Formats: sequence, structure tokens, C-alpha cells
Amino acid sequence: MRRKEYPRPQLVREKWLNLNGSWDFMFDDLDQGMVQKWYLGDKKFDEKIEVPFVYQTKLSGIDNQENHEIIWYQKKFAVPADFNEEKILLHFGAVDFETKVFINGLMVGEHVGGETPFTFDITPYLEENTEQVITVRVFDPRYDERIPRGKQTWEEKPHSIWYTNTTGIWQTVWLENVPSSYIKNVYFTPDVDDGSVQVRVNLIEPADNQCIKYKIKFKEEIVASGKWDIHSPFNEVKIQLNQQNIYRSSFHNNGWNWSPEEPNLFDVVLELEEQNEKIDEVISYFGMRKVHTEKGMVYLNNKPYYQKLVLDQGYWPESLMTAPSDEALKLDIELAKEMGFNGCRKHQKVEDPRFLYWADKLGFLVWGESASAHHFSDESIDFLTEEWKEIVQRDYNHPSIVTWVPFNESWGIGDIARDKKQQHYTQALYHLLHSLDSTRLVISNDGWEMTVSDITAVHNYQHGQLEEVEKFKKFNKDIGSKEGILESQSANRPIYADGFSYQGEPILLTEFGGIGYKVGEQSGWGYTTVSSEEEFTSEYQRIMKTVFESEILFGFCYTQLYDVEQEINGLLTYDRKPKCSLEVIKEINTQYHPNMISLN
Repeated sequence: MRRKEYPRPQLVREKWLNLNGSWDFMFDDLDQGMVQKWYLGDKKFDEKIEVPFVYQTKLSGIDNQENHEIIWYQKKFAVPADFNEEKILLHFGAVDFETKVFINGLMVGEHVGGETPFTFDITPYLEENTEQVITVRVFDPRYDERIPRGKQTWEEKPHSIWYTNTTGIWQTVWLENVPSSYIKNVYFTPDVDDGSVQVRVNLIEPADNQCIKYKIKFKEEIVASGKWDIHSPFNEVKIQLNQQNIYRSSFHNNGWNWSPEEPNLFDVVLELEEQNEKIDEVISYFGMRKVHTEKGMVYLNNKPYYQKLVLDQGYWPESLMTAPSDEALKLDIELAKEMGFNGCRKHQKVEDPRFLYWADKLGFLVWGESASAHHFSDESIDFLTEEWKEIVQRDYNHPSIVTWVPFNESWGIGDIARDKKQQHYTQALYHLLHSLDSTRLVISNDGWEMTVSDITAVHNYQHGQLEEVEKFKKFNKDIGSKEGILESQSANRPIYADGFSYQGEPILLTEFGGIGYKVGEQSGWGYTTVSSEEEFTSEYQRIMKTVFESEILFGFCYTQLYDVEQEINGLLTYDRKPKCSLEVIKEINTQYHPNMISLN
């Protein structure tokens, strides 16, 4: 069993039960399960699987990469004796793609979407003085290009930039014990300029005689406390963090603000009281962090900030999209920081909240991205829009996330250069994300054919090998001048879609590099090829020197942190072994371009 850590670090409660571990498992290739009522518990499943690892992985215990679109899970569990509150909630971190859930033979609910959490109140379905049976049916249509699948292949085998697919439960399953009236969600909106935080608390079954008590600490010292009466399920209050005049001047010298260099966090305890008696308590945290653009630059906490990002696919050789351990999530951040990167673009995947927890704690910027569909349709619009609403709801409080990336390289919007309907959709999603979240930047289509966007995000792999001088000169020209990069094309795609143009946004090179370097018995490909560690670091130095000499780039995202399956273009191997000295990479990454001294 993995993930003993609390799976939802932004809303922690004392009473919970991890349901990861051994489950009964069954393929249902003939789609007989619903007709034969496997959910009643009479069917003997013929395999065991280790949840939350999908059947395609080694750590699942099955390690079968064949296509099975319908699968079933079943597990017996006992309700813990100390679960003495009125309600029991069943949580799923993420299940790919369509899920039906049954308790003791009765259907309690269903969810569509492969990357976001969902919850059911299973209290009415539990039986007294007996073991409970949970049954889960998952449908993941392998060849349907309308659903958001990201880097998962829709063909028979992984190839090119497409990896082994993920089917079924791939994040933690757990129970939680809550009272009949409880805190459902908490949202923190920091105001760095004002030294305050807006707190929104959503309640289930609130009562008129209830109130919310809060206590906010910074480095174990209370900086704000109090309470407010509640009058509806949705409650908002503005809290001045300097109400006791402690560290008042700190807001003007970054003493309290969150950044990769100083990942300051505020610890929060919220209590729901009824007639002066505590009935619910949650523990959370937030960071004082402000992101905006100005004068063609990205600002962090009112100061220009040069982003040194690395592309992170979020895959592991033994477990694919599910990290083998909490330590593995933390390690990826530590290795990236050790190489001089201050953040990552989490590519085509909504990562486990535990990764974001470590990014918050360790100080690591994150560009949040979702899996893309690969075919534009009314259904793909529905799937992706709903997914993004749930993404923002889940991850709103993480200070590490500074940018949302709803589209990548026109995937799922292949005709956006000219198709007005697809252009309107990217604009609609851009504005939807800003309406849900005013604290972050949004990129309409990372790479090319952008419409309205807070960042001009450019992809360019035309740097070539050492001997390809002409390609290198073109790459150098593209990123060395504003005109060059705005007029350039990547994969024969223009930077902006028809009818749209550059409006002064910060220009960042958000995919480039990808040096292919084979280590040991590896086989695969990269965007360029080198054959020794010395050549690898020399090529990296050459490319990064060009980037840092550019006077119009105010950040980058290098491809990529580690190899993934057939891609051997990482700075690390797939099992996270360095391909060269991390100190050398850090030394290269800490060089300055002409404007960086004023930025950092």
C-alpha cells in the first residue's frame, strides 16, 4: 500500500481511512458486468490489483499493456470504530475515464473525467455490523480522440511523443468521517498589496446558529484570529494579516511573501462551531503570492521575475502517471532545483495534489496544464470545460501554481489558425479561467497559433546539432529579436492565429532543447543527438547561451527533466539518474542575460 500521507493537503481532517492496497480486479472486454450485475458482489473477480496503480504498470501487480477498455474493481472494508460522526464520504483522487461506483450492490454515483477528484456520501448505503463492499466500474475508450488523453497513446503501442495509456484508478481512494454539517471547501485569495487574504468557506447543511472560527499562523506565531457568523452555505470574509501590527513592514520587503527563494506559508485552522461547540475542524495553508504582467515581463510579488522552467511529464517507469511514492514526487522537485530551475511546466497532466504540496513547501513554480483531446467536437468542448472547472476548484489554493495552460500546440483544436469556432473556444476557456481565478496568468495555446493570451509562449526546436550551423543561426535569430521570434514558425505553424497579433505580452520560450543522449542500453530519440557526457553538456551550454543572450525572452521551459519511454531527451534518465553533473547544469542555468540582473 502506498500514500500513507493525507491525500488532500489543502483540507486535512483527523478521521480518514486509506483504501489503497489490494483490490479484486476483472477485465470486462465483452461488457457483461452491468448486465450480469457484478456490482452485487456475487461475481468472483479473477485477479488482484494494487490500487492506485493502473493495470498497465509493474507496481499494479498485473503489468499488462493490452487494451482493455472496461475494467472492474472490488474491495471489502470495515468502517473504523472511531468513525462516530454522522456521515462517511468516499473520495477518489482520479480515475481515468468514466466511473460508476457501487456500495453493497447499490449505485451511489458516477463521474466523467480522468484527472480530477470526486466524492460521494455513502452513508445511506452502508450496512450495520458487517463488512462493506465497494465495487467500481471504469470505461476508458482507448481510440476515442474526443476525450482529454494528453500524452497517452490512442494507437496500439507507444510511439513518437505518445506514451503507454492509463486506465482506471490512478490516485488515492479514501474514506473520511464528517458531521452532518461540515466544511466542504476553503478558498484563499491573497492580496499582497493590501496585506490581507480573502477567505471563502463552503458548507454542507449549515445552520443559523453556527459560526466559523479561524486561527492563522506564520512560523508558529499567530498573526490573525477571530470568528464570523454564517448565514448561507457560501461565506466570505476579508482578514487583515497585520491586524496585530506584527511584521507590518514585511509586506514591503517580501518577509511574508511566497516565492521559490522564500517559500513562506501561512498555517490555518478553521473550526465550525454550533452553539459554542466545535463540530468540524480542518487544517489548511496558503501563501501570499501575486502574479501579473507589466512592460513585457512577468512579475512575482511586484518584482520582475525570470522563470527558468523545465518540462515535467509526470511519468515513472514502474508506475506511469502514478508516482511510486510521496518521496518520488518530492525528489523530482529537489533534482530540478539542484540544477538551477525555479519551476516546471507540468505537461499534459493534472498532477497529484501531493506534488503541488511539495512545490508549495520547497518553493517551485508550476504551470498547471491538463490533458488535451486530439479531436475538436462538441463533446471535447464539454469534457475539457468541465475538467478545467474541477481543476481550478481542486488547486486554487496552491501558491506554487502561477499559470494555467488549457491548450498545447493546437492539440484538439487543429484548425485554430483559421477556424473561428476553435478560436472562440480558446478565448472562451481563457476568459472562463480568469473568471474562476483572478490570481494567475492564462496561456491560450502554448507553442503557436495563440489567440488572446497573457504570455506569448513559443516552441522552437530548430537549434539543430553542433554541425547544423544554418539551423542554429535561424534559432539564434528567432530568439534574439522580437521581430524574429514573432515572425518565426515552429512545425510550420505561425505564432498567432489569423486575426490575432502580439499585444505586448511577455515572450517566453516554452519548449526547446530535447537533446537526445543514450545512456547504457537505452534506445530512443531526441530532437538532437549527442554521444558523450562532454558533448551533452557542451550542447546544453551552447543552446542555453543563446537563450540567455536574448534580450526579448523573459523566461524559458527546457525540454525535458527526464527521459520518458522512447524519448531519451531528458537531463535525467527515466529512473531519475543524472546524465551529467547536476552542478554543471546549475552553473549553466545561473548565467545572466543582459536584463536578468534587474529582474532577480
